[in-house]
Amino acid sequence: MAIAGLFFYLFATITVASAFMVIASRNPVYSVLFLILAFVNSAGLFILLGAEFLAMILVVVYVGAVAVLFLFVVMMLDVDFAELREGFLQYLPVGGLVGFILAAELIIVVGAWTLAPELTASPKLPIPNPSEMTNTEALGRVLYTEYVYFFQAAGMILLVAMVGAIVLTLRHKEGVKRQIIADQVARTPATAIEVRKVESGKGI
Repeated sequence: MAIAGLFFYLFATITVASAFMVIASRNPVYSVLFLILAFVNSAGLFILLGAEFLAMILVVVYVGAVAVLFLFVVMMLDVDFAELREGFLQYLPVGGLVGFILAAELIIVVGAWTLAPELTASPKLPIPNPSEMTNTEALGRVLYTEYVYFFQAAGMILLVAMVGAIVLTLRHKEGVKRQIIADQVARTPATAIEVRKVESGKGI
C-alpha cells in the first residue's frame, strides 16, 4: 500500500502541475507537450485504480492522436496568438457562463455521490461472472452486445463529422489542373483522341 500511495501522489502531483502549465505557458508548443505529460500521468492513475482499458485509451487515442495532432497543427500553422488574445475580453461572459454551468454540474454530481451513494452505485453488467475477467474484456462484451447499436451510431456520427470538416475546410487553388475521375471514366474514343490533317511540310 505504501508503494501504491507513493505512486499515486507522484502521478497526481505531476498531473496537476502539468495541467497548470498547459494554461500558463506562453508558447503553445510547450502547452501541448505539458498536455501530453498530463495525459500520461493520468493513465498512470487509471492503472492504479485497475482501469487498464481507460489508461490504454488515454495513451493511444489522446496522446498518440489528439495531442500529437494539436502539436503538428500548432507547429505547421502560422497562427498569430497575440492577435487571438486581444479579443479575450469579448468572449469572457460566454466563457464565464460555460464555467458556471460546469461548476454547477460538478457540485450536483459530488452532492449526489455524497448524499445518495446508492444512485451512483455500479450497475449490474449483463454478463455472467464479471469478476472472473478483466475489465477490458467485460467492457468489450457489454459494448458489442448490449450497446452495439449505440456504438455503431456513435461511429457514424464521427464519420459524418470528419467528412463535414474536410468538406468545409477544403479549398481549391485557382489555375491548378486537377484530375476529374468522372470525365476519365466516361471517356470514349471520340473524346480521347483528336485526328488532325497536317499538310505536307508543315507542323501542327
